[in-house]
Amino acid sequence: MKIYNTMSKKKEEFVPLEEGKVKMYVCGPTVYNLIHIGNARPMIVFDTVRRYFEYKGYDVNFVSNFTDVDDKIIKKANEEGVSADEISKRYIAECKKDMEGMNIEPATKNPLATEEIGGMIEMIKTLIDKGYAYEKNGTVYYRTRKFKDYGKLSHKNLDDLQSGGRTLLVTGEDEKEDPLDFVLWKPKKEGEPAWQSPWSEGRPGWHIECSEMSKKYLGEQIDIHAGGEDLIFPHHENEIAQSEAANGKEFAKYWMHNGFLNIDNRKMSKSLGNFFTVREISEKYDLQVLRFFMLSAHYRSPLNFSAELMEAAKSGLERIVTAAENLKFLLGNAGTDSLTEEEKENLEKAAAFTGSFEKAMEDDFNTADAIAAVFDLVKFINTTAGSDSSKGYLNALYAQMKKLTDVLGIIIERKEEILDADIEALIEERQAARKAKDFATADRIRDELLEKGIILEDTREGVKWKRA
Repeated sequence: MKIYNTMSKKKEEFVPLEEGKVKMYVCGPTVYNLIHIGNARPMIVFDTVRRYFEYKGYDVNFVSNFTDVDDKIIKKANEEGVSADEISKRYIAECKKDMEGMNIEPATKNPLATEEIGGMIEMIKTLIDKGYAYEKNGTVYYRTRKFKDYGKLSHKNLDDLQSGGRTLLVTGEDEKEDPLDFVLWKPKKEGEPAWQSPWSEGRPGWHIECSEMSKKYLGEQIDIHAGGEDLIFPHHENEIAQSEAANGKEFAKYWMHNGFLNIDNRKMSKSLGNFFTVREISEKYDLQVLRFFMLSAHYRSPLNFSAELMEAAKSGLERIVTAAENLKFLLGNAGTDSLTEEEKENLEKAAAFTGSFEKAMEDDFNTADAIAAVFDLVKFINTTAGSDSSKGYLNALYAQMKKLTDVLGIIIERKEEILDADIEALIEERQAARKAKDFATADRIRDELLEKGIILEDTREGVKWKRA
């Protein structure tokens, strides 16, 4: 299996640190709002990478954090007049709902930064003891130049960074020994959450959070560290500097980064008005369509999101689901179990599609080619399965199709249609719950309907609904 390693800038054969096991860390979102489709791409991509390792029989320890203390969270909390903890808990719950909608397997562990402060303080102490960090007026900085390999992941040169001027600098430049030093611990400001440390009452810098959480739940050395390519510098570069200086060994063997997501060929941004949350997409499409769309390009390629491409993904997914549904229908009417000689030969031919699928996935997880292999299988099923096929043949084809689509996280069982009368009954039940101020039940009913593809809209005239 070949993986493109950002560190070496080439594809390398995957050799795990421990036979049969994969230790994988993926940087998770900062939880101050609903996740957007840019956040969704690494979630879907690296969930699929994990699923393929599991398909190949590896035991995967998959750790993905939630950054639950951050300037953006604090800003949102102050705007709403609530605690930062309330904001982060709310949006972690919302994020998990969206992840479930995208059929993302729960991580082995989702550590929260705020629950791991003690370990971060210990790591910072180690860095100070080893001469890699220093304290000034309650702030602790990392001595970037002391780490001789700084820049090895992003392939940036320290002197070039220095000449980049103030754009790369962070607050407190005047206290730093060197403008390129970065923050490990910062003192609290008024109205901010804070923790006691030997240097000041304050909170950790962002980079040290992932270094500590990765070490605690996966060990000092890991197989794969992954995230969006926007994290290569400075976040992952700083993680390497911290972890390798503190632990005295190589941090991660393979670095994987997904490409950017553009909207109608432009960078996604709130100011351009082309910013979409996963929740907004779920109101127009089943999130399986979003997942299928994300996997239809190679993960390292930039991906362009548009209504036309989403419609194409919807049609492609429909072809696969329809083929699976057709197999189930034929199974319901099939007579004999035993395969004919022709069917046995056909199954041998069908095995080639699994071979093509695996070949694509083992070439740096080329999901676009893997999906092409699934389409070839669908075409084969549609031309060789019919009303005279045996149960054994139909079952074998369905099992093969399910095995491959499971790796992609694509669900081939069609969701059952909910009747209009049932929708109206559930809306009435929700209205009664809201009247009784039982908002938990009201939210549960709304989510239940959304899962079935029904979108509610609360208007002055009452509740309106439509099918997604």
